[in-house]
Amino acid sequence: MSAAAAAELDRVKSADAHRLDVLEVRLDLHTQLRAWEQASGVGELLARLFPDYEGGWIGWAYALREMQHITEARAVLLEAEPKHGLKSAVLHFNLACYYALLGDVTVARQRLRRACQLDASFKQAAKDDPDLKSLWV
Repeated sequence: MSAAAAAELDRVKSADAHRLDVLEVRLDLHTQLRAWEQASGVGELLARLFPDYEGGWIGWAYALREMQHITEARAVLLEAEPKHGLKSAVLHFNLACYYALLGDVTVARQRLRRACQLDASFKQAAKDDPDLKSLWV
């Protein structure tokens, strides 16, 4: 099915290639295929072209995290925070993960607390996410 989706995306006219919906599908496809470099590039393009669309920032940072570029992933979300931080539980949850991976447990806990305030379902997610292992103690 991924091959079919990729083939359909290849048929998109160049004039439409930078539309939000087309880029969203590209990001999703690269993420599903675990093609992290491509996902990172599309996520960055989404974030730059459509800064109000949180998914670009989250996808870009997640791809960087999967490539073990944790500091860069954190920087992406910190750049997105002024626009999305007031209401985005996933932004704070992912920042909690990145801070935990970088060894800053205090800030990781603060970010996780904020994510859970915004969306209580992140309490369970935190128990299952290996990135937050340092907070499980």
